[in-house]
Amino acid sequence: MSKILLLEDDEVLAETLVELLQDEGFEVTHILDGKMALDATFVQSFELLLLDVNVPFVNGFEVLESLRNSGDMTPAIFITALTDVASLSHGFDVGADDYIKKPFDFDELVVRMNALIRKVYHTYANEIKVDDFRFVIEKDELYKGADFVALSPYELQITKLLFQNLNKTLAKELIFEYLSQGREMSEGALRVHINKLRRVGLPIRTIKGIGYRLASS
Repeated sequence: MSKILLLEDDEVLAETLVELLQDEGFEVTHILDGKMALDATFVQSFELLLLDVNVPFVNGFEVLESLRNSGDMTPAIFITALTDVASLSHGFDVGADDYIKKPFDFDELVVRMNALIRKVYHTYANEIKVDDFRFVIEKDELYKGADFVALSPYELQITKLLFQNLNKTLAKELIFEYLSQGREMSEGALRVHINKLRRVGLPIRTIKGIGYRLASS
């Protein structure tokens, strides 16, 4: 399931959104203020940011601007009651990928979210195919032919990262950063996870001294 950071200080709205998003299959981390949101992004990776603007301590615009300045390109949608053109313009200037005004239709929000998540995989389709495998983006599921492939949480995260960077070499350091979420991971542990994915049949190549690449056999 895709990991979402929700920055929203209206607890009633947030509770409703969390419940609805979880029903859609998203894993949601709800944060009440901007400082906590920045802290959360330093210890784990998200596939999408949903950011209110008028939140305590550090507003949503400042949160996203800080993340973009640090090189974090996680897709972001502002969900805000601010409807003036100046606010809309500022939201995109600091790095927003989309902007939706409150009150909004939940189904429309989900459509926009899924569209942005697919862009992370560099596709407009809902699945990516490599040899006999297909990865279903909206469900975070891997199939070999018609058969579902069960993966551990770490194996799934590595698989997602490889499919997001299909035919590109991923540096080990980047994989460590994506997986660590505040915890240390050894190179040996990464090799174990990669070897398990290879036993499933995924065509993962070792690029000596650099990292790994998923490419068609």
